[in-house]
Amino acid sequence: MTASYETIDTSVDGNVLTAAFNAPPMNLIGPEVVRDLVSLLDDLAQPDAPRVVIFESADAEYFFPHVDMTKVAEYTAEAAKAGGPGDASLGMLFRKLSLLPVVTIGKLRGRARGAGSEFLLACDMRFASRENAVLGQLEVAVGAPPGAGSIQHLTRLLGRGRALEAVLTSSDFDADLAERYGWINRAVPDAELDDFVAGMATRMAGFPRDALIAAKSAINEISLPAPADVRADAALFQQLVRSETAQQRVAELFKQGFQTRGTTERDLGDALGAIDGSAGR
Repeated sequence: MTASYETIDTSVDGNVLTAAFNAPPMNLIGPEVVRDLVSLLDDLAQPDAPRVVIFESADAEYFFPHVDMTKVAEYTAEAAKAGGPGDASLGMLFRKLSLLPVVTIGKLRGRARGAGSEFLLACDMRFASRENAVLGQLEVAVGAPPGAGSIQHLTRLLGRGRALEAVLTSSDFDADLAERYGWINRAVPDAELDDFVAGMATRMAGFPRDALIAAKSAINEISLPAPADVRADAALFQQLVRSETAQQRVAELFKQGFQTRGTTERDLGDALGAIDGSAGR
């Protein structure tokens, strides 16, 4: 692969592609990132694509902290280019990621909340730094249910009770708790994470492509949600995130430094729990 992207740094080693998200100042999922993802997923669907892809972040503090809440319409329009206006959602874009005829690994350092967590959930496997990884679904605290796949994936992976805990509390989960619940495959000591993931990727990349694709497709048939369910989640999110309630609660977060590299974003789980209860009842 020789394509270049504005917000994704790529390198290839044999049959393994590493894609590092690099969208300063803090890797928010906005129109530029989504545009590059649409292009990258198209490239990875080609017969000559590498067999294994590792997704990581060039920013050690933030994998994908969440979507850019000031550009919901813009990134949604970019997502539509992956499947047409009827599928104008991150949920359907991420489902396309899950269906790729390659093995996808999410390597997590830093924070992955909201759609950042949902991107990782759409990957085939997830490995996280024990000392430096945070996962969370912030949407309910803002005023909308998650809309890009986490309801579907977390319920299947965690079970009903733990999925409800993760989604309804909008709390931060460290790597050890995420591993215990099943949100990620493993929590790995930070100093060992790169070699561990590289070794696993190289091992799988040495196996026959047809066998990898066939096995993944069979597991997808059992485990992935139906397109109608993904579309329904996306529609409800898009409806409620534009509501007066959500807008008031997001405004409260912006007053505290939301979407800047400060305490509010670092400790967003705490900030979500402290939003003034009168903001959007």
